[in-house]
Amino acid sequence: MAVIIIRADASPAVGTGHVMRCLAVAEALRDQGHQPLFAMAESTAAIDRRLAGEGFHRIRLPDPVGEAADLAATRSLLRREHGSAVILDGYRFGEAYRAGLKAAGARVLAWDDLGDGTPLHADIVVNAAPQAALLPYRAMAPEAALLLGPAYAPLRREVRLAAREPLRSLGMRPLLLVTFGGSDPRGLTGPVIEALAAARPAGCRLVAAVGGSNPRAAEVAERAAALGSDVSVEIDSTRMGALMAESGLAVSAGGGTMAELAALAVPTLLAVVADNQAMASGDAAELGWSITVDARNGAVDGTAGAIAARALALWADVPRRQRMQEAAIALGLDGDGAMRIAGALTGPLPLAAASGRRSAGG
Repeated sequence: MAVIIIRADASPAVGTGHVMRCLAVAEALRDQGHQPLFAMAESTAAIDRRLAGEGFHRIRLPDPVGEAADLAATRSLLRREHGSAVILDGYRFGEAYRAGLKAAGARVLAWDDLGDGTPLHADIVVNAAPQAALLPYRAMAPEAALLLGPAYAPLRREVRLAAREPLRSLGMRPLLLVTFGGSDPRGLTGPVIEALAAARPAGCRLVAAVGGSNPRAAEVAERAAALGSDVSVEIDSTRMGALMAESGLAVSAGGGTMAELAALAVPTLLAVVADNQAMASGDAAELGWSITVDARNGAVDGTAGAIAARALALWADVPRRQRMQEAAIALGLDGDGAMRIAGALTGPLPLAAASGRRSAGG
């Protein structure tokens, strides 16, 4: 049994996506007989409840994230727990932190979404975006094994199991799902639901999946309650796979939920709410299973109205949604990305890690 340290954080400001995709890998590691430990300097009550409910242990690290005390505590934890590897997921770990962690001697897996040229100091690099192989990871991590592309998209167990069920036709998928991630820092969920409800067609049920780390969760539920019986809110849902399987269209932030929606062949309107989402959302649109809107700027109500108008037009265009569903199916996501990552983390490294010449993902 290997002890794996998962170094990721969550907050209403930075969201919960880093922790949630690590949760998918943690499930796979545990299924393979290993012990994942979450080491976090920042978290939310909802994430703490989720990890505890799944049986994972969270170890508190000192603030601020990515500074010297954080690094020292993480290295100390590796020694104390005899950790064989660490997963590093977040944008606030600078080069000094990464180099210091690599020098601790454990195998380092770095999750990266940007490909911006910053040295990663890692033994394994993961980027599940479709165009990840085009990014300069050979320069960023010359000796690392590269796990690149949709084959390494990590799906949580609830989504992975739903993706293995027979695919429903659009006519059997009456939900329009709205989800802006674990915390929705722009506060778009409530206004989008209201704008959609004002013009939704007959037979279309609206469901908002609201993360438990969203400080406006109760407000969203109250707003939805006034919109009629065909509008509902699920807070911190543990059945996202089932909801996605019933969805004929999703309105989603362009974050970690993308791979889950694609695996369940959900035509999707991706709202880019943060700079780090732009590249992967653009790639998804090019592949045809989604369309993308920029929701980073502008007044919330105006942005929500524009998102709702695009979504309702797409709901009415069944042939286009059918083509989007077919494009998602063509991606061939099999749901085993988390298992592949876990296997690379605990097994022999591919030759790429030694030679620095070939990619394990491409």
